[in-house]
Amino acid sequence: MLADIPTATLAALVVLSLFAGVGITAVGPGGIFVTIALVALTDLEPAVVVGTASATFVATGLVGAESYRRSGELDSRRGRRMAAVLSATGLAGALVGVRLNAVVDAATFERLLGVFVSLTGILVLYRTRYGSAGADGYDPTTVRGALAIAGIGTFVGVSGGLLGVGGPVLAVPLLVAVGVPMLVAIGVAQVQSVFVAAFATVGYLARGAVSWPLVVAIGVPQLVGVVVGWRVAQRVDERRLTAVLAVLLLAIGPYIVVR
Repeated sequence: MLADIPTATLAALVVLSLFAGVGITAVGPGGIFVTIALVALTDLEPAVVVGTASATFVATGLVGAESYRRSGELDSRRGRRMAAVLSATGLAGALVGVRLNAVVDAATFERLLGVFVSLTGILVLYRTRYGSAGADGYDPTTVRGALAIAGIGTFVGVSGGLLGVGGPVLAVPLLVAVGVPMLVAIGVAQVQSVFVAAFATVGYLARGAVSWPLVVAIGVPQLVGVVVGWRVAQRVDERRLTAVLAVLLLAIGPYIVVR
């Protein structure tokens, strides 16, 4: 399968994967650009695109989670609690999403999801501009906070199971929108992405829809980008990162609607 991809196309995929990896740990959205690139630049079946991309996200999630653990975002009680709730509900949501895939009109759901992503981008941009995004007062250890995280985790999981769209691209902006600090949101989203991506990968493996040579070809540059993105996130002002996140969401939302 890898041999069927022209050298120039493969080189473009490698470069785009590197930048996607940076996005994953710098602002959250990043992995979705791998999926977009595979769709736009190759003739792979949709199932192979999602299955192959999901396999790379397991690795990027592991490296990203370890990076944010080292920098302290996952060491606090809040961070650990949030990661656990987000991951458990994300996995449950993915199971629901896979079942819904057989009965729900995916095209309609994609349009709704695209609108939702765009609105989330507007909300994140608004909260960034007026100083309330990423407020440190948010407490996921309370019942209300845990329910909010559970709702986000479930929604992200359902989206991932139904459409192959999920993980940090949705979790980070939603967490930021409810007041979770940007770097903590990115860190816990890495943990959740491991579980959701692993579940998806197993499902697509059973269908023979994962190209392991391509996983290596686009996965390695992603991992390099993940480390670079983490370092960028530690050095750039959090409000600037959040503003970049909002702009990316406003670009991604319309794409999901029309793809």
